[in-house]
Amino acid sequence: MPRPTLPLLATLALLAGCVTPDQPPQGYATLPPDSVQGAGDPTRSAVIGTSYAFGNPSSLAGNPAAAARAVANYEYLATELPYGPRWRGFNGPIGPLFTDGLNELRPAIGIAPNAQAQPVVQSLYAASRAINAGDQAAAERVLSNPAFPAGGAATLQRLSNLPNLPRVAAATAFAAQELDRQDRLGSPRGQGGGGGGGGGGRP
Repeated sequence: MPRPTLPLLATLALLAGCVTPDQPPQGYATLPPDSVQGAGDPTRSAVIGTSYAFGNPSSLAGNPAAAARAVANYEYLATELPYGPRWRGFNGPIGPLFTDGLNELRPAIGIAPNAQAQPVVQSLYAASRAINAGDQAAAERVLSNPAFPAGGAATLQRLSNLPNLPRVAAATAFAAQELDRQDRLGSPRGQGGGGGGGGGGRP
């Protein structure tokens, strides 16, 4: 049997490096019940909301509560869209796009690079609730944990002054376009409830 040539070995190595792992490195996450109003679909709401928020960064300026929710939703989508069976109809490199955006987002907020997604989502939603209730101290406390090594006060300051995040914006815009495409095609994977906040139909 002939031995593989060097170009073939190089190609196989590249392909192996492009294989998406079975599970997200930061673990799966779910969204809390208050991530969406009424009986809406949490994942669809997160896709549409993050696409608008990060595509229009001025909408988050000086609004750490809204920014915290947007960041939490992105963290969730980075675990759900590339890995949830419900979204396999999405075209294109959804996984690499969201990973690239996550590598831009986490340093901007001060989220630990090895933090698991679920505690990040929970902490950011809790902080958003506290801010909306007028309890700044509580917001700082919930963000004073290992996932946010800069501390609560510094994290809130960053959420109040988010920089432009072009890779995050590109990932969320692509997700919104794919969701719209599936809706227009009548794809059942892009419609209805039963996903998102409850785990997106993962096995």
